[in-house]
Amino acid sequence: MRTSENSADLVAAEDVLLFANAAITATGQREFRSGALDQQLSLDFLHTYVRVNYRRLYAASLALDINDHNAARIVLGLLATAGEASAEERRTEGRLIAARLARLPPQRVYRLFGEVRRAGINNRRTRAIMRDWLAARPDLGHDAVKYRSGVKTAARHVHLRCPQGAEPLAEVGAFLFRPGKLPRYEHPLLDAWRRAHYEQGAVAELPFTVAEGFAARHGMKREVFLKRAAPRMTRLERLRTHAVTQRPDVDLAAMPLTRLALYVLALPFEQRAALRTELTGALRTAARRAAGKHAGSWGPVHAVLDDSFSSSGSGQKRRRPLAVALACHHLLEVLAAPGAYRGLWTSGRGDALLVRPWGPTPLGMRVLDALEPGPGGAEPDRLVIVSDGWDNAPAGLAGEVLRVWRAQLDPGRRTAVVHVNPVYDADGFDVRRLAVGVPTAGIRDAEDLPALVEIARFAEGRTGAAELHAYLDRRVALFLGEKATEKGAVA
Repeated sequence: MRTSENSADLVAAEDVLLFANAAITATGQREFRSGALDQQLSLDFLHTYVRVNYRRLYAASLALDINDHNAARIVLGLLATAGEASAEERRTEGRLIAARLARLPPQRVYRLFGEVRRAGINNRRTRAIMRDWLAARPDLGHDAVKYRSGVKTAARHVHLRCPQGAEPLAEVGAFLFRPGKLPRYEHPLLDAWRRAHYEQGAVAELPFTVAEGFAARHGMKREVFLKRAAPRMTRLERLRTHAVTQRPDVDLAAMPLTRLALYVLALPFEQRAALRTELTGALRTAARRAAGKHAGSWGPVHAVLDDSFSSSGSGQKRRRPLAVALACHHLLEVLAAPGAYRGLWTSGRGDALLVRPWGPTPLGMRVLDALEPGPGGAEPDRLVIVSDGWDNAPAGLAGEVLRVWRAQLDPGRRTAVVHVNPVYDADGFDVRRLAVGVPTAGIRDAEDLPALVEIARFAEGRTGAAELHAYLDRRVALFLGEKATEKGAVA
């Protein structure tokens, strides 16, 4: 009986790790080797399977570094099947859902609320969660202008009371449900929206995405409009609206590391070379910020970074795999001991700033090079491989190299090997792996690398299900701002 229980625990641990990899990497969009429909069907199966069989672990995954798409899907799934949970599970789920919604972008939450309404999920707990989230918004008037249909849908679903009068909530109610009834609004954005229908000067007072429509209606020149709207544009809006031949009016070093890598790769080679000092400095600053307390703590680190043609991604995720590799390159340089980092690109290119998706994926050859001692003859403490796992020059060489090296040359595991994969394999319901004995974790943002290396060790098979559950307990407690209990939130 005990053996059966242990086997069941191991299967559960493997299923949870498989789902975590999918929830980190997959977004239901087209990838280089699979279409959007394949991705969506694969994710549908995984979400249903894990929610039905491991509901507590499914809810606990909200505390992990999963992407926003899957976080919203988990919330929707938990709310839609509240009748399948016990009272204790519903309490824990409610707190996890509230904490996750507070971290999601507002447009994603309003989209989720629309799905909740279309699905007919209208129980008291769901309405309370939605009402609490709306009450916590810093400026509901701003949301009403920028996300008008989303706010309107949410307000209807929770029966939000918007009494008539001069109160802020009353003005929002009049704006959403009785437009044109008030001669003016006290809220500056609501009144700017009213005036923008006939006054060009009010257009620049609105959020950029709303102002664009009014600018087109008034026939404003694009250059004039962008200049007037610049003070109200977000950092990413400034990046998107500037021509690639101009310097963006934004502090690049303040950008998230992976987002910055995507921006760098979108620039032509000539501009990257011309801005080499500025771009490299910004990448290193962002990497130091992402590393935080882990900076310099990993000892000698060697990395194999995939810049083969498949790293170009797809039309929906353009250059995403290559951007993750470029961001990991700079982050690993900071995580390694000073002067003890060595990064090897599959193309053989030595200039990280000028990488581009090109050629086959000779991972095996680069792994052989990375296992060689570094400067001073020291072996690496860690080997990190950033790749989609399609080793094809020749096929399967990387897995065989790692197998023989581990069995014959490093049975004592002096060097820790981890493979992080930014691409979800819809056919395999997981990220593609290089070898059985090599722990693999899905990755979407390079900033999550230290946490993913920690969770990847569970995939190696050297730790048991109890350790995985304890890890999830700690993540849930940290996510909810509590101390982990002995029983744990996901026991």
